[in-house]
Amino acid sequence: MQVLDQDHVLVLTSYPPRVCGIATYTQDLVSSLLRTYSAPLTFSVCALEEGPSTFRYPPEVSCTLNTLDEADHHALAQRVNADARITRVWVQHEFGLYNGAEGQYLLQLLRSLRTPVAITFHTVLPTPSRERMEMIRSLAATATDVIVLTERSAAILQKEYAIPAEQITVIPHGTHAVRLQDKQRMKTKYGLEDRMVLTTFGLLSTNKSIETAIEALPAIAAHTPNVLYLVLGRTHPDIVRREGERYRSFLQERVEALNMQVHVRFVDHYLELDELLEYLQLTDVYLFTSKDPHQAVSGTFAYALGCGCPVISTRIPHAEELLEGAGILIDFNRPDQLAEAAMALLGDTERRHCMSRNALHRMRATTWTNVAIAHVRTFTRHGTSTALPALRWPTISLQHLRRITTGTGMVQFCDINEPDLGSGYTLDDNARALIAVVMHHAMTDQLEDLSLITTYLDLIHRFQRPDGSFLNYMDEHSFFHKQNEEVNLEDPNGRAIWALGTVVGHADTLPTHLVQHADQILQRALAHVASMNSPRAISFAIKGLYAFNTMRSAPRVTVLIGLLGERLLQGAAAHTTQHWRWIEPAITYGNAVIPEALLLAYLETGRPAFRNTARETFDFLLSHLFKDDHFRVISNRSWLQQGVEPELYGEQPIDVAYTIIALDRFHAVFGNADHRRKMHVAFAWFLGHNHLRQVVYNRISGGCHDGLEEHHVNLNQGAESTVCYLLARLVMERTRQTTEIPKQAGRSFAARSGPVMVPMLGLAR
Repeated sequence: MQVLDQDHVLVLTSYPPRVCGIATYTQDLVSSLLRTYSAPLTFSVCALEEGPSTFRYPPEVSCTLNTLDEADHHALAQRVNADARITRVWVQHEFGLYNGAEGQYLLQLLRSLRTPVAITFHTVLPTPSRERMEMIRSLAATATDVIVLTERSAAILQKEYAIPAEQITVIPHGTHAVRLQDKQRMKTKYGLEDRMVLTTFGLLSTNKSIETAIEALPAIAAHTPNVLYLVLGRTHPDIVRREGERYRSFLQERVEALNMQVHVRFVDHYLELDELLEYLQLTDVYLFTSKDPHQAVSGTFAYALGCGCPVISTRIPHAEELLEGAGILIDFNRPDQLAEAAMALLGDTERRHCMSRNALHRMRATTWTNVAIAHVRTFTRHGTSTALPALRWPTISLQHLRRITTGTGMVQFCDINEPDLGSGYTLDDNARALIAVVMHHAMTDQLEDLSLITTYLDLIHRFQRPDGSFLNYMDEHSFFHKQNEEVNLEDPNGRAIWALGTVVGHADTLPTHLVQHADQILQRALAHVASMNSPRAISFAIKGLYAFNTMRSAPRVTVLIGLLGERLLQGAAAHTTQHWRWIEPAITYGNAVIPEALLLAYLETGRPAFRNTARETFDFLLSHLFKDDHFRVISNRSWLQQGVEPELYGEQPIDVAYTIIALDRFHAVFGNADHRRKMHVAFAWFLGHNHLRQVVYNRISGGCHDGLEEHHVNLNQGAESTVCYLLARLVMERTRQTTEIPKQAGRSFAARSGPVMVPMLGLAR
């Protein structure tokens, strides 16, 4: 198969500024596709119109199609067939969008195309007429892929339309990733601090049956006197053209007749996305009152769940599939049921909170980025290019890192994206954060990084005991936790050495007073390094000492690195067998740091045994992390033990980051191109190339989720995961700035003036 320079998808759809639910859906999806992927995969839009073009479209719209003009359909088919760059046509189908000869113009167009076709059916009606069934089956016959938004729609296509199951893919309606805001803070912003808020949004039309909620309000207000019902959005423009604002006037009259004016507020204007998402986040209960039992899916419903709103909804298929545990279903046109459900939820804070969490977990897989990934996976099954779609790396952001850092230091845990101050502070997190921000400063020279570096360094100093060793746990009131007496503190002590050595190793980019402060703390800690026995503590310490010596070249430190490296060799000798090339009886967490440390010990001392064991153990580790060109983290459920079938799932970002860092180091020393390739494969784990096919990094908040379980992403964005993602992202960014280097790059005990190393984690530039 020939590799094409371009893999271009042309989307047939209504598109903004045309006001239409399909238009909004497609714009959100195309925007996410363009944001998530780069060349060779690209997208453009053919915007549908009913007559000559009248709108001013954004740049991604490359052409228009008059759906009432048969000749325009023929002309479009000719243009597509003549354009070798277009490798797929993707149709967004909704009844009413393709009116030409009741859909025959569209069918003729698709039958004329020589490129593959995909069709998304937004509405799939049960018990279809003979004419409708024949049209849908004929359209589906032109497509390699048929996409629907719900499992129920897929079942109807199979059972009632006889479309093969293997042709159908279910990809849910997308939702916007949000940085969750404090509900009370949002209410205060909009002057609603004393109100319990019910909300509905979307283009007003009679199908939305807003009157069902209004009729329920007297009972709800008697139960909850401070209730306010927000009706957000304009009337649908097609309705306005046909009948003006008759429906809105009818609703306002019902409000007045029921004397509910103080409890209803119409927000009659177009809401920008940020404003809409803030309204949804201040909402206590979202109301969805559609009276159309055949409405397969609702974007407004999905957006509300995506913002963590408990929902009361009529029984449309979308709600029946998604709402269990996240809301309450009611029958159509039943104000009494709505009132009963609303009173139950408004009177039960804990139940609303539970539903909100369930909604967030359920909808996490439906963020637009995840939906974009699902579409690309579907397209590539029948693509014409062998080139894999390239993921765009998110912009480097310290936004979340700053949010979870107080004047004391970095807070340990988060509740979703809000810092959980009660979790206190750890040496581990602040040491890693110090390394990451030092790297960021070396790359960007941003002055604001220095305040963070100062905060983390000062806290590490506070963790140091009079004998030079370190504690690890401090509570929110800056008291040391008794947990320090119950756990082994070697690994945190090793991380502290790593962080302090990194600061000294960047003496050429950091202010002198910070380097001197780190040097002083490190000197007091050195007395305990030689007694370390934990392989990871030893490895962290070697990394820090090696970085330190890039600036200091202290013989004492070189000897200490050799001593620690020898201890790792002893572990390898004790546990290595024909089928087990590791220095411990199990592979647990943060594994890649160990062979990386052995490699650094070789670079420092020149001892071949360190190099050989580093390569052997690293190759063994990689053989378990990379399967069929996919990266899979060792599960924290059972770890990986000799002779035991490993469990799956329970994957954490720390292992991804440490593997990327080690791959970068090995590539710098040995120049093996496969190491660089594996770095990209591993980093894609954060961006959705994992067993859940979901992004782990949140581009909106700048935080990283805490891990992957079997069926869900851990939504919390704590310190460890966020900093580990940042470390990985910074190393990946550096791959854009470096060139190939000599295989024996680096200082060594035998040749202090050897070749200059590419800047790497913990090294001076």
